Amino acid sequence: MTSFYKSLILILALFPFVGAVAQSKTQQRTIILMVDGFGESYYRNSDMPNLNKMEKEGLYKVVPSLMPAVTNVNNIAIATGELPSKNGITGNVFLNPATGKEEYTEDPALILVPTIFERARKAGVRSALFSCKKKTVDLMGKGADIALCAECANAADPEWVEHIGTAPDVYSKEVSYWIMEAALYTIKKDAGLGLIFIHTTDYPMHMWPPESPDAKDFLHHLDEYIGKLHAAAPDAAILLTADHNMNHKDLCWDLDKAMAARNTPIKIAISPEKDHYLKHHRGMGGASYVYLNNAADLDKVKKVLLSLKGIEAVLTRKEASERYGLMPERIGDLMVLGDKVTVFGNLEKTESEQLDANYRTHGSSYEAEVPLFVYNAKNAPKAGYFKYNYLLAAWLFR
Repeated sequence: MTSFYKSLILILALFPFVGAVAQSKTQQRTIILMVDGFGESYYRNSDMPNLNKMEKEGLYKVVPSLMPAVTNVNNIAIATGELPSKNGITGNVFLNPATGKEEYTEDPALILVPTIFERARKAGVRSALFSCKKKTVDLMGKGADIALCAECANAADPEWVEHIGTAPDVYSKEVSYWIMEAALYTIKKDAGLGLIFIHTTDYPMHMWPPESPDAKDFLHHLDEYIGKLHAAAPDAAILLTADHNMNHKDLCWDLDKAMAARNTPIKIAISPEKDHYLKHHRGMGGASYVYLNNAADLDKVKKVLLSLKGIEAVLTRKEASERYGLMPERIGDLMVLGDKVTVFGNLEKTESEQLDANYRTHGSSYEAEVPLFVYNAKNAPKAGYFKYNYLLAAWLFR
């Protein structure tokens, strides 16, 4: 074999690597912020000069988020750029057909399409995921070169502790500042990172309404960090949206108990809101997936459900999947929707409960509208592309 052919074979063998390096060099550095629970009412009630600047100089819209209006559904859709009908994530919990039991949505194998971190890696771009919540890192961290959360074991590593301090309690506003410090430190230290995804906590929004001094203080501090991120990476595109808004709720139904008491028992009712962070919301949310004992029970169960105070609509599996882009195999026989002040969850003793005057949560269509910002993004699509929150970064690394 001549030296010419040997050189040609070597070049061809190295071509994928060379192509990936070239692509990574032309890809603009990008910071994605998923500000959990950040409805427009919170934005408009707070002093956020850096976001105000992004609104004026970049692209700003108020867009629908996805139903049910809970974190996993929206966060995974944002991280994949696909609806739940394709990515497979329909709640914070799901009914596992293999076990017949309700389980937390934490296994990354449940995500059926590549995440933005996997797409970035394929394009030769290094990435980092920073989240206040372990469930986010566990579920969507696959493919990220760096992954950190306040509850993760590596949060105790000496480097993190030395430079950003000990992680605060997850039930605090300070945990969001800590994760922003971690992202800021990493951006300054590692200029080679091409993608940084930051997920804050909605604990402050569960605790305080938009007009409260505490909520305003939290968001003002968060805005200061957004300014620091831009100063540390002035070349970077900044993409920001939320998963849901937040509202006060008056009434909770335990649908398992309510239906049994009306001689129309069901197999199980699952609140897609339910996750490990019960102090946020007690597992109660504005939508519920109802599984029937028998398909023949559908009409009777639907009729009884609609007779309950605060239930606004009951959709069949087909109707729910078509209306909200949900994967039919991973939702109930029925999807129950509450009005603006009604939620569903597990109650210890009673079928319903009048909730505390300060109780706030989400999950319904009344929380499914959020701000979206695209700032300093050189290759972003036109404004008309961004019709939903999940399209925020769907165009990247395609």
